[in-house]
Amino acid sequence: MHDSILNFRSYRYLWVSILLCAGSLTAYLWHDPIGVPNGGSWLGYTLGTIGAVLIVWLLWFGIRKRRYGRAIGTARGWLSAHVYLGTSLILISLLHSGFQVGWNIHTLALVLMLLVIFSGFFGVYAYLRYPALMTRNRASATREAMVAEIRELDAQALQLADKVDKSVHDAILRSIQNTRLGGGLWAQLTAKDDSGQALTRLKEAVTQAATADKQHRSGQTMVVMVDFLANQANDVQSDTLRRLIDLVSRKRALASRVARDIQLQALMEIWLYIHVPLSLALLGALTAHILSVFFYW
Repeated sequence: MHDSILNFRSYRYLWVSILLCAGSLTAYLWHDPIGVPNGGSWLGYTLGTIGAVLIVWLLWFGIRKRRYGRAIGTARGWLSAHVYLGTSLILISLLHSGFQVGWNIHTLALVLMLLVIFSGFFGVYAYLRYPALMTRNRASATREAMVAEIRELDAQALQLADKVDKSVHDAILRSIQNTRLGGGLWAQLTAKDDSGQALTRLKEAVTQAATADKQHRSGQTMVVMVDFLANQANDVQSDTLRRLIDLVSRKRALASRVARDIQLQALMEIWLYIHVPLSLALLGALTAHILSVFFYW
């Protein structure tokens, strides 16, 4: 069986989390505080300490994963523990508070923690799903190789378009200029290729050229390439145009794969733009929560 972050070492950290949650829940049910359960009891302080230590340890993962040479354990093992122990924080924090919430800094820390955890759930989904999709989409080619092939196809298409007509050349050039791959985060998520429009116009042009009357009819008005091919194209130009369609078709398929690859990569990373700032906000709220408890309770 493939050893992923979820089944790492036969679900080692899942069992650790289950035992931790079971122990916390057993203590909570056994505990008989004065009044309602709350974070100010001895059990509340104990669970709060466990939760705070876990949060700081989980935040340390961002530093640990950049220190492969000096860290203990594997990155996969740490990530597995990060997922399962982070999930266990939901129950531990609720038991720590005795399910008491209000409009205060303590509830803010709880809400931020939940947002961090649930954003992390999407990260786990992205980590497990998108790499496999990217591998299938690339079909054993690297993104750099695909981009290089697109550039070569663009250059060949422009050379062929020069042999047909300026209007055809301009249509191909616009298609190349309107192809947007890469760039900022939004550009990555909305990566697109404009070859489809140019390809449609070229196919219409070929169809028109094949069916047009060889006797030129005066006064006929067609758009750009259709007009040219219907009235002026010869056999050589029609053949060149068909070769051009083949190039644009290949470029379109390849550019679609690159666009999809970029989008999947962006989806794998975009959750971090939410997860990391929320984690830092949680650290600040946790610090305020602890200080307020020690100074005002």
